[in-house]
Amino acid sequence: MKYKSGNADELKHKFWNALADSPFVFVALENMPGEAVPMTAQLDKDADSAIWFFTSKGSHLAQLGSAHCIFTGKGHDLFAHFNGTLSIESSRERLDKQWSNFVEAWFPRGKSDPNLLMLRMDLGEAEIWSGDLSLLTTAKMALGMDVRQDATDKHTETTL
Repeated sequence: MKYKSGNADELKHKFWNALADSPFVFVALENMPGEAVPMTAQLDKDADSAIWFFTSKGSHLAQLGSAHCIFTGKGHDLFAHFNGTLSIESSRERLDKQWSNFVEAWFPRGKSDPNLLMLRMDLGEAEIWSGDLSLLTTAKMALGMDVRQDATDKHTETTL
């Protein structure tokens, strides 16, 4: 059973905070759903409709196009599934902004590594679930009471 939340803005805010705290997602191209790979999302606090990934030119993600991601928050208190479109990010300014020692660990030849590919994912639709249950909801569950209505504000279908 799916619930539409009237609290989408709050859940979106929680999502971005959780992703910033633990930016690891599974990414798969829509035409290759069985080929999901773990990636580190590169975030920009001023860009809430896109994320970036560093990968190699030989990666199947280099085929670009429609993709989806699965995310679980660090404390397992937030879950999300979102889609978007992967394209090549060619901005040197963006590459410089997102570059870090963590990226360099994968590309020891640095920003000029001929195998380096920076991808931009323009975000689309998302489903976000909060697993942060109240004490009352937890007590109801322990007693076997129906908590489906309590979950209404814990789920949203939204655009990122």
